[in-house]
Amino acid sequence: MCGIVGYVGKAGSLQMLVDGLKRLEYRGYDSAGVAYQNGHGLEVYKTKGRLKDLKLILPDPSPAITTGLGHTRWATHGAPSTTNAHPHVVEGIAVVHNGIIENYRELRTTLESEGQRFQSETDTEIVPQLIAKYLRMGLPVRQAIRSALKQLRGSYALGIMCQQSTDTLFAVRKGSPLVLGVGSDAFYFASDIPAILPYTQKFIFMEDEQLCTLTGQGMELRYIESDAVVSSGPKIVSIDWSPAMAEKAGHDHFMHKEIYEQPQAIKNTLGERLEDPLTMMVDLGIQLQRKAAIRKLHIISCGTSYHAGLVGKYMIERLAGIPVNVEIASEYRYRNPIVENNTLFISITQSGETADTLAAQREAQRLGARTLTICNVLGSTSTREAQSVLYTRSGPEIGVASTKTFTSQIAALSLLALGMAYGRNSLNRSELNTLQSHLSNVPALAEKTLQKDAEIRELAATLTQAKDFLFLARGINYPIALEGALKLKEISYIHAEGYPAGEMKHGPIALIESGLPVVVLAPSNDLFDKVFSNIEEVKARGGRVIAVTDTPESLRNKADDIIEVPATHPMFTPFVNVIPLQLLAYHVGVLRNCDVDQPRNLAKSVTVE
Repeated sequence: MCGIVGYVGKAGSLQMLVDGLKRLEYRGYDSAGVAYQNGHGLEVYKTKGRLKDLKLILPDPSPAITTGLGHTRWATHGAPSTTNAHPHVVEGIAVVHNGIIENYRELRTTLESEGQRFQSETDTEIVPQLIAKYLRMGLPVRQAIRSALKQLRGSYALGIMCQQSTDTLFAVRKGSPLVLGVGSDAFYFASDIPAILPYTQKFIFMEDEQLCTLTGQGMELRYIESDAVVSSGPKIVSIDWSPAMAEKAGHDHFMHKEIYEQPQAIKNTLGERLEDPLTMMVDLGIQLQRKAAIRKLHIISCGTSYHAGLVGKYMIERLAGIPVNVEIASEYRYRNPIVENNTLFISITQSGETADTLAAQREAQRLGARTLTICNVLGSTSTREAQSVLYTRSGPEIGVASTKTFTSQIAALSLLALGMAYGRNSLNRSELNTLQSHLSNVPALAEKTLQKDAEIRELAATLTQAKDFLFLARGINYPIALEGALKLKEISYIHAEGYPAGEMKHGPIALIESGLPVVVLAPSNDLFDKVFSNIEEVKARGGRVIAVTDTPESLRNKADDIIEVPATHPMFTPFVNVIPLQLLAYHVGVLRNCDVDQPRNLAKSVTVE
């Protein structure tokens, strides 16, 4: 929800913090700030607005620093303002925060009754206020921090700097992500890997309830409650992402770049696992035969990942014959779910830190399900807590609206579907070979679909004044209609709804009037005739039909606009059908002067409920 970056070392500069925040701005962008030390005391700069607004008030040239914190905010408590921006500083203690302090009101009331004065409306300010209180009582800095933390309820990641400790930073994790970076003569922390990727490829993923002390000479991890040093020692993970992956590489926006990276992301995710999906199932510990065989699947996720899960449901049920229940993670644990024996629970999360998805995963594991996570981030909380992990290989995704991670998740689910089907003898070797051949060709088809970019931009220019959109599809492409509507809402702020085409007569048809854009996914499969009938119903009421199809000649006299996509196996049409919808949302958003990389009110990783 917010972005945090920290540095301690001998050869740092303020620009390092600013650059790190730039790579984290997808996590929050209603205010930003930095605090640093360079031998002349604590310097603090913060402001309402984007990072570009912060840059206007920073010293030029960029000063050298020994320690520093930065923050980009997505407001939860207190409206966006300079006063509410982080870092919050009390008596020389600077704090940046991601998460929510649930009991801050009662703590604030107590401190105010003791005479302490608050400057902001945020929950965050309670942290430096408490630390300052314990420092006045004579406690050393780390012990003052521990005493403050023991009073907090909620989830949080904290970066803390004390003016009296010119070469020391403190990092705290409880429920919100925080990663440590190990350099040769400097150390870092951040909310996400891309922030510090130019400076190191060696990372430590903090566990919950840990406090790290960082100096220019090293770092020490301790448990908050006991103050004992983490005896096993932190595990350093090498990440093979390159710094260039977190740059725009000539594209105007990260979203456009990431749409174009989909062929490679799909290819990387399939990788060698496509050649032998049954071995992959063994490696994941998924039993498909005998008494321990998986008999039911629960797929749980949020937003775009939920739509990927719906595609996975169609694939797994059709190919493997295993019943699949797909649910939104934020609802799962509140309905007292029933987890039967031999249930496999699959969480899908790009970041591995999504609060609702993690809570559902923990609940399923408590109820006895075997847990598997599909995730893009090595070492993230979801991957550490699940019993099995199937990594997507998308590289960092900076745009708030997910694109390449969505198709990579579908690729991972395709592998699971093939492995489960073949392992259960629902597919013979010949059928498996056919599907493997089609799936291996998907990256090339995605590349071909991207060639429609200019054509889709021209179409988008005619749609920028629309007030509403309807997206229709059937079968395995229904989730793609949902995803297309979500992308348009996120990026252009135009109201859009996705529906199963067969449900149109049960309500949405009342919305169709002259000129209403209706995007219809019409691949040449066994449901084409039914979709064709739905198109005729839209036309009869004056709607503007925009057809995405691999059989354009069949729709020349019916559709107002046609986006032709390459033909593929019916099971894999979601890969090619979603790309035009992503491009359409992107171009409509750009033409409406929307910030497509950082849409209003949205953040990339939702780490609080």
